[in-house]
Amino acid sequence: MSAAPPLWDVDLRRRFAQAGRQFDLQVRFRSDARRLVLFGPSGAGKSQTLRIMAGLTRADAGHVRLQGEALLDLAAGVELPARRRGLAYMFQDYALFPHLTLRQNVAFGLQRGWRNPGRRVADPEVERWLSAFGLQALAGHYPEQLSGGQRQRTALARALVARPRALLLDEPFAALDGALRARLREELLALLAELDLPLLLITHDEADVRLLGQQVLTMAEGRIDE
Repeated sequence: MSAAPPLWDVDLRRRFAQAGRQFDLQVRFRSDARRLVLFGPSGAGKSQTLRIMAGLTRADAGHVRLQGEALLDLAAGVELPARRRGLAYMFQDYALFPHLTLRQNVAFGLQRGWRNPGRRVADPEVERWLSAFGLQALAGHYPEQLSGGQRQRTALARALVARPRALLLDEPFAALDGALRARLREELLALLAELDLPLLLITHDEADVRLLGQQVLTMAEGRIDE
């Protein structure tokens, strides 16, 4: 009987060139960790790796497989669009739409196109996550009216509303103060356990690594340290 494929199987190459400078990303890893952390300094290529995995940036070569399913395999001509990969990606700055209410921002995670959800949108999944994150009383507010923690919860609710197969987080606590970071790490850990949802987190914060990392891959200058 053949062995089961790993949860994460990633082998990516991409050359970035800008203003006469060149950066080569060559990332390869296989892991069964359900909470996997890419750890390293700013400029190591962590965010670009996550963006390629999510389908937001193209690779020059390589593959991304989740539990054996190819989301990207350029050698085989497979390149699923971002919305078909089942990977929920949360940006470092949360990327909330300033002209949409909190409820509309969460509902955008269910959209199949780029039309804005209506202000009166009522969807059970949206309401579920508003309730789960204690955001119902703020549902009509706009992002500028929210605290840092409320914006982070809104972005996480938007990521989860479409029931993703895995969660990709880009420095999710970097913009928050220390006490709030500690509380939200604990909330995220409890949520992952409840949903049994795989996580790939990138960070340069050792506190994230200690609490959230079942396996930690250290990244520098576009490569995973062996």
